[in-house]
Amino acid sequence: MSADTASITPFGLARSTVQGKPLSAEELRKTDAFMRASLYLCLGMLYLKQNPLLKEPLKKEDLKTRLLGHWGSDSGQIFTYIHFNRLIKKYGLDGLFISGPGHGAPAVLSQSYLEGVYSEVYPNITEDEEGMRLFFKQFSFPGGIGSHATPETPGSLHEGGELGYSISHAFGTVFDNPDLIAVTMVGDGESETGPLATSWHSTKFLNPITDGAVLPILHLNGYKINNPTVLSRISHEELEALFIGYGWKPYFVEGSDLETMHQAMAATLEQAVLEIKQYQKQARDSGKAFRPRWPMVVLRSPKGWTAPRDVSGHHLEGYWRAHQIPLADVATSAEHLALLESWMKSYKPDELFVNGKLIPELKELVPQGNARMSANPVANGGYLRKSLRLPDFRKYAFEVVPGVTNAPSMSNMAKWLRDVVAANQTNFRLFGPDETESNKLGAVYEAGKKVWMADYLPEDEDAGNLANAGRVMEILSEHTVEGWLEGYVLSGRHGLLNSYEPFIHIIDSMVNQHCKWIEKCLEVEWRAKVSSLNILLTATVWRQDHNGFTHQDPGFLDVVANKSPEVVRIYLPPDGNTLLSVMDHCLESKNYVNVIVADKQDHLQYLNMEEAVAHCTKGLGIWEWASTFPDEEPDLVMASCGDVPTMESLAAVALLRTYLPDLKIRFVNVVDLFKLISHLDHPHGLTDREFTAIFTDDKPIIFNFHSYPWLVHRLTYKRPGHNNIHVRGYKEKGNINTPLELAIRNETDRFSLAMDAIDRLPGLKGKGSNTREKLLNEQIVARNMAFENGIDADKYRNWRWEFGEKKEGVLDQVQKGLGIGSGSDAPPAAVVGTSE
Repeated sequence: MSADTASITPFGLARSTVQGKPLSAEELRKTDAFMRASLYLCLGMLYLKQNPLLKEPLKKEDLKTRLLGHWGSDSGQIFTYIHFNRLIKKYGLDGLFISGPGHGAPAVLSQSYLEGVYSEVYPNITEDEEGMRLFFKQFSFPGGIGSHATPETPGSLHEGGELGYSISHAFGTVFDNPDLIAVTMVGDGESETGPLATSWHSTKFLNPITDGAVLPILHLNGYKINNPTVLSRISHEELEALFIGYGWKPYFVEGSDLETMHQAMAATLEQAVLEIKQYQKQARDSGKAFRPRWPMVVLRSPKGWTAPRDVSGHHLEGYWRAHQIPLADVATSAEHLALLESWMKSYKPDELFVNGKLIPELKELVPQGNARMSANPVANGGYLRKSLRLPDFRKYAFEVVPGVTNAPSMSNMAKWLRDVVAANQTNFRLFGPDETESNKLGAVYEAGKKVWMADYLPEDEDAGNLANAGRVMEILSEHTVEGWLEGYVLSGRHGLLNSYEPFIHIIDSMVNQHCKWIEKCLEVEWRAKVSSLNILLTATVWRQDHNGFTHQDPGFLDVVANKSPEVVRIYLPPDGNTLLSVMDHCLESKNYVNVIVADKQDHLQYLNMEEAVAHCTKGLGIWEWASTFPDEEPDLVMASCGDVPTMESLAAVALLRTYLPDLKIRFVNVVDLFKLISHLDHPHGLTDREFTAIFTDDKPIIFNFHSYPWLVHRLTYKRPGHNNIHVRGYKEKGNINTPLELAIRNETDRFSLAMDAIDRLPGLKGKGSNTREKLLNEQIVARNMAFENGIDADKYRNWRWEFGEKKEGVLDQVQKGLGIGSGSDAPPAAVVGTSE
């Protein structure tokens, strides 16, 4: 073997950075025996449905018909888990285990069973022979549990089914959790993902005074499903340089010889824990936060460690064949069935278990109570969750002249959010990818700056808003901030992610996985509900005219709408007061993914606070002030969903009122998108009777929608009169535009909407034709002016509703920016403001 090869092989005596033999001979014997017990349980989960202790010769009838699961990473995870347990007992640590290669669930499941936690959570899975049989049979079995670290797994808050998020989730759990150490296994396959690669930078945001620590274990077992892994095939020096460059202090533990590996891992983990505690003590005693080189461990061990090295002339241990079921043909090969039996018996289960229960001397290695990692309440964060102290959102209300008041909805909400941050300094954080200021949320910096543990320059004093201790988390990686937020809420806290709407697609799959997690949690009775994952989308499509086509994509709503109705909510508040009401509701809610869509620019305001609360509570409603002949049956329903579409729809109504004053128009606004779906398919949905009362079932409905129009058709296809619903929305037509010209391209502008309405009312005849021609001419002029001047005409940019009764003096105040209520005498909030 060449020197280069010797440095990257997983075989042989232990090679480690830290030297020493901290384990006595007796401790070494017990540690090895405990590992054998766990490995035996792993193989039992993969293969057996009966004969759990192999008291009878192994027969194919003892095997599951379908062999499902993964073996390759189990041994390394077990090895790490056991050695950290020793340190929990020795130093009284608060430890959490996060399994990055989550398809190695047998590793963490076996530990939970040996700790006794599994039987406490699932009393039918007893610590005896019958309980072991049930424990084996249920794994990767219909009606049982999955092969990842699913929500059914005690001690898990990270499933690991989709790779890349273990480190960001781990950091999310330790923020504001100063005593917690999150031991995080990172698979070397997972290490190749973009999200994981970026998440190593999380130390630049970890404050050793206020936060806990993440102890990553990069598990180099060498192979993915059928390929070598990148980091396992680069030189020792290059690998060390990589992590030093990331800002970590890497310690290496490499080899396959169990006796020397146990001693090396025991010494290395203890060194890492002592360094973590030293850094924290230094920072906390001095009151001066700093960024140390936090320790991490590179564990190089064979894939499928302790399996037979070669089977039928082919490599197994230390090779890709050990990734999933290591002996896949045991039901048809007598030779391999005998080999499996011999392999399982090599762990000496008869010495480790008495009638299926771990022998007392090995049980002594397990920490007690909640110190057991599979019992750590952080992994069931709903039990630790404390409700937010929310300021009364009504006190931040705009005074409104409907359709006339123009005001900064997002900037105003930011003042409320600032006070949320101020009142919840240890359990609420705002997350985002470098956009908090851009998204008009800069007021929050008055209550909490942006966390920054990297170096500073003098110019940072000029509105850099950076601090070692802050409440805003920004890194230009949507994956990382989403992972931080997920870890933060799953461990019992609260948060909000703000992002430009077009680039939230970067985390489509992450949000998808979180939805699956919380949906499954609803089926697990011991899982307490956690705070909702709240996503605020701004810099929306209709105001991305200046950034161009790449920034125009509202399709995240389609992704979310595909998820289970039990866990997703979508809100599109049309103005500032409804935005406040929606935000208050979302921050109080549990076990949802809430998506709130609201643009960051100044917009027209429509509802006073009392009206806004009622509108949000209903989820949709008729705006009488924007309708004509409200007490009569309408000729036409104009509907809107979203702030900019609402303005254009109102402008279309104004045109129709001007040219066709006898037309009976009903104006409907939707704030809760899922009100459109049937109540049979979503708990927020209206009954058909309720839907018809609002929209009618025989009148044309011109629905102006924020996102792609097909989504509304999907949600309403069962509704009475669905054929009368004509949806306008973004149709993937964009460029460098003006706001109105972008709307015209997608037929969501006032002229297109008014012409569409006329086209649906053949009874207008000649009068409708003449009006339509005037509207078309005006639309052409408006578009040409945009092309000529690069800006929309003033009458479009500053359009106002002219049909309401104006209150003397209010408009003048609003135009001077004085229309925000002081709130000193505002009544307390008596209702949440948005329906559950």
